Amino acid sequence: MGIVNVTPDSFSDAGSTRDTAAAVSRCEQMLADGADILDLGAESTRPGSRPVPLAEELARLLPVLDAALTLGCPVSVDTKKPEVMAAALARGADIVNDINALQAPGALDVVAGHSDCGVCLMHMRGTPESMQASPRYEGDVVEEVLQFLRNRGRVLQARGVTAERIVYDPGIGFGKSIEHNLALLRRQGELLVLNRPLLAGWSRKSTLGAVTGRDVTQRLAASVAAALAAVQLGARVVRVHDVAATSDALRVWRAAGLAD
Repeated sequence: MGIVNVTPDSFSDAGSTRDTAAAVSRCEQMLADGADILDLGAESTRPGSRPVPLAEELARLLPVLDAALTLGCPVSVDTKKPEVMAAALARGADIVNDINALQAPGALDVVAGHSDCGVCLMHMRGTPESMQASPRYEGDVVEEVLQFLRNRGRVLQARGVTAERIVYDPGIGFGKSIEHNLALLRRQGELLVLNRPLLAGWSRKSTLGAVTGRDVTQRLAASVAAALAAVQLGARVVRVHDVAATSDALRVWRAAGLAD
């Protein structure tokens, strides 16, 4: 899954796809580099980010979405606003990727009212604006993430959405410390009891910077290593900025006979 941030304030590629033409060019390059899915986002969810007004998010997103939908690949929209979900699905988007796991009023209605869109439910503690202010868990972070995702999946299925439409994301870096993130990677296999594909989003995350001492612009090797580790431990989707390098690494991994 190639990340296309149509924002001026993304934590790692701020402004690089702010212009519609540049964003579309990025989409095309990612597909050439081996992306299977494009994930478009028009509101930054980096730590400390503030919500973007609805009209602004739509104005950023829709021109790029319209172009991406002509490229012949599944297109995901990264948003927590029901109005944006509805507008994107009406235009033909394939997947709703919600960091808030459809907890906003009306979000469940949008997805449940669509006949076949995919949906990614992510775990997050707090909000992007405050989530990294000393994140704490009373118990085991892996167990809490597991139970949250299971419960959100059950709520969605109770609304008539089949399990086959759901992907789960443990939410690396979303209200979690370095230790929490590493525990979620090390014990990722415990989340496989959900019996649905897992999405891993390690690309350029601050935990990788803490481990390596590298600035966000220098985390390519760490991001690829984390992606491979996640896939080895059962992830079926990796959400990345650096598609070519990750795709090459996965080709070698498969050629070595390590894929299922």
